Amino acid sequence: MAHRATRTLVLGGVRSGKSAHGESLLRAHQQIRYLATGPVTTTDAEWTARVNTHKQRRDARYTTIETTDLAEALRAAPDIPALVDDLGSWLTARIDAVDGWDSGSDIDLDADITELCDALAAMNADVVLISSEVGLSLVPPTPAGRLFQDLLGTLNSAVAQACDRVSLVVAGRVLDLPGSSVEDHNGAPVSAAQSTTPAPAAAPVTTAPVATPAPVTPGPVAEPTPVTVSGELPDPTDAEVFDPITPPSEAVAFEARERQKSLTKPPGSLGRLEEIGVWISACQGQCPPAPITSPSVVVFAGDHGVARGGVSAFPPEVTAQMVANIESGGAAVNVMAARVGASVTVVDMSVDADTAPHLSTFKVRRSSEDLRTTDSITLAEARAALAAGRAIADRLIDSGSDLLIAGEMGIGNTTPATVLIGALTRREPVEIVGRGTGVDDHGWMRKTAAIRDGMRRARKVVHDPLALLAAVGGADLTATSGFLAQAALRRTPVILDGVVITAAAMVANELAPGATRWWIAGHRSVEPAHQIALDHLDLEPVLDLSMRLGEGSGAVLALPVVQSAADILISMATFAEAGVTDRDDAAVPEAAETS
Repeated sequence: MAHRATRTLVLGGVRSGKSAHGESLLRAHQQIRYLATGPVTTTDAEWTARVNTHKQRRDARYTTIETTDLAEALRAAPDIPALVDDLGSWLTARIDAVDGWDSGSDIDLDADITELCDALAAMNADVVLISSEVGLSLVPPTPAGRLFQDLLGTLNSAVAQACDRVSLVVAGRVLDLPGSSVEDHNGAPVSAAQSTTPAPAAAPVTTAPVATPAPVTPGPVAEPTPVTVSGELPDPTDAEVFDPITPPSEAVAFEARERQKSLTKPPGSLGRLEEIGVWISACQGQCPPAPITSPSVVVFAGDHGVARGGVSAFPPEVTAQMVANIESGGAAVNVMAARVGASVTVVDMSVDADTAPHLSTFKVRRSSEDLRTTDSITLAEARAALAAGRAIADRLIDSGSDLLIAGEMGIGNTTPATVLIGALTRREPVEIVGRGTGVDDHGWMRKTAAIRDGMRRARKVVHDPLALLAAVGGADLTATSGFLAQAALRRTPVILDGVVITAAAMVANELAPGATRWWIAGHRSVEPAHQIALDHLDLEPVLDLSMRLGEGSGAVLALPVVQSAADILISMATFAEAGVTDRDDAAVPEAAETS
């Protein structure tokens, strides 16, 4: 899974959150050079305090290098990821070097800017550059202020041309800016930052009136290509490295909201169903959206060593038995999926038993170790599991799946899931421990102690998603994280299930920041950690049925709601098409009534 270096320019105003966003883009790397371009020595106490605040926010992965020779600093280590903060300070140093602040000075920094862009082009590792967008920053109305504004605008434009991606941060909200030249058929900029795997094609957006398509008739769907076919296993090299995630189309979301207003109903009368339809349109890049006809469910199965410690009401042997049950079509998820026309595939990632060869194509190992005392799996096994999850998503999407659901099967898997949630949200074990499959009070106490021990071990790797999954996740949760992140990379919507899947989603969003924009929460589990995880991802569940089964069942139950939300935008008539008087049309001026 080759990864090409991505150069990203992050623009924003003062206190916009641009530096924090820049840091988040490099969170998957274990070694980062922080190139601080401000003055190396200064008597400005306020500036020093700002620098110290930034240093405290960065962890041990960062090596801070204070420099005013940015090009040379980049050339010195082209294979190590770098964060440049910021270009405005570098420009100030360049102007100082030529004594260029006087309004009459004839200053020419073209050579410096060219040298910087050449150094950027030579980078073999990811690099993020922070800069102020001059249109948003405070600039004194003086000759020196105008000089700085003009030169920074020129610098930003030149660096943007040398970058694969440009983002604008306003009040902590991130907007990825389109390219200025070559665009793909969806209107998205074509750059090295994009995935080498093609995204699903989307129809062009049009502002012309759209005729109402024929009503959608549910029926049997074609079975996607099996995800567990024999063949060469995916390359696990750099499986934890993801290209930047492209968010769903805001332009199409706006168009979908406008269409909602024109449909034969009072605006907002369908409640959240309307916004779900907008989300589907934005994910597909077209309005009205295409009907969802090929949803696929993948159940990731695995055993966990911690289950031997009495944290579940069922013995670990049940995992293999339930895998066979799902494969034969007898589980709850099979019954629910058959009703809505979704395919179901079960994948053995780490079941502590021998399963059929077509189920264990991607199997990493038998069970995991006990997370209370040792790492669940090795880093190499975690990479293999991540690569498997990504490959499974790719195979389904390439075979025509238009919506994905991840399910899980594994006795004791709510324990590692809760450890992940507790570690990432920094909650106390007693706040987040649930009953899982229905343990008694003594079982709850054993589970709480296990989660406490797992969280203690997870603390030292909480900033490293791959190491965190290896330490306390296991192969099944790791593969699920890869599956969810890859779906977002491939611009394919996902319905999340309960606490185990949402825990994997939290780590997936750490691996691929922004992936959560491609997910919707199917339901709210009774597990207390689930609501905490949903809050962390800022997701609102579609259903709340007091479920705690797993298997993907809650997400499958939410699927008809998502399908209906799309169908409303597709098939419901507009006021004009139906010949129905709109509320605005019914408002007759008083003068007209009396004339």
